[in-house]
Amino acid sequence: MILVTGGTGLVGSHLLYFLLMENAHVRAIHRKNSNIQGVKNVFELYTAEVDALFNKIEWVEANITDIPALTEAFMGVTKVYHCAAFISFNPSKYKALKKANVEGTANIVNLCLANNIEKLCYVSSVATLGSNLKDKLISEETPWNPDAKNSVYAITKYGAEMEVWRGTQEGLDAVIVNPGVILGTSPDGDGSSVIISLGASGIPFYPSGAMGIVDVKDAVKAMMELIKSEIKNEQFILVGENVTYKELLSRLAPLFGKKTPTKKLSKNLMYFLSGMDWLSHKLFNTKRRVVKATVRSMFTISLYDTFKIKNAIDFQFTPTEDTLKRIVAEKKNASD
Repeated sequence: MILVTGGTGLVGSHLLYFLLMENAHVRAIHRKNSNIQGVKNVFELYTAEVDALFNKIEWVEANITDIPALTEAFMGVTKVYHCAAFISFNPSKYKALKKANVEGTANIVNLCLANNIEKLCYVSSVATLGSNLKDKLISEETPWNPDAKNSVYAITKYGAEMEVWRGTQEGLDAVIVNPGVILGTSPDGDGSSVIISLGASGIPFYPSGAMGIVDVKDAVKAMMELIKSEIKNEQFILVGENVTYKELLSRLAPLFGKKTPTKKLSKNLMYFLSGMDWLSHKLFNTKRRVVKATVRSMFTISLYDTFKIKNAIDFQFTPTEDTLKRIVAEKKNASD
């Protein structure tokens, strides 16, 4: 039996499909208010036999911070994919982020140890890696800098990684994957990233930063190959391509019939808008939409080295053009 946490999320939902296609016995945990029916939206991208496949999943209601419920979910499990996470860059959400990402992962690790789980695959993020130094690519060996202006999300995901490494010291076999911005259609039927919606909008502005991107299908396939391999206690960057925001938006816009962006976005303007966003939140309790960490990422050039994963399992990433065309087609079909 394979256990998947975060099965109703972007990575987890696609992972469930590919596991089922290998006839794996799959159990997926979900929170009380999560929309498990939304997973069918992902399955519809691949097959017409949606219900038959979906009904093979053993769904268990459990929160990763609820140890009694988790304990039951682990019964009879041999391998675990830990995809569940709380994503926010809002500093006011730090306690909730720590609860879910650090304490939740500690619970998963402890139950893996208690149940003699054969192998754990933990989905982390490139946010936990260090920054570019002297124009060098960021690799798995680039050290985390605790003194940098790390987002609260990055801090808690790094803390979660430390829990996984602690587990390996206590006898757990595990692999960690660090995907870049994951591109794919999520269970809610929309693209996974704000960047897709920006491309669809035909916005004329672009920030000056750069990032690593990866197709959700590639992320899932790499995870599955790693957990089946003899590789253990290693981590791997999953990035199909390093691109600037301008490059990516310029590729997306024509696919939506829009003009490519031509105007560079002002960093000072975005920080000003972030300040106004904070003030509005304080005065009127509005939802934060432009936090400083998000602005910093938009103007930071982060480029990643993917030699390790390619060499370890002879892995090849999907060309970005193919990924974008597929996602745009899926987005258009969903809106029809």
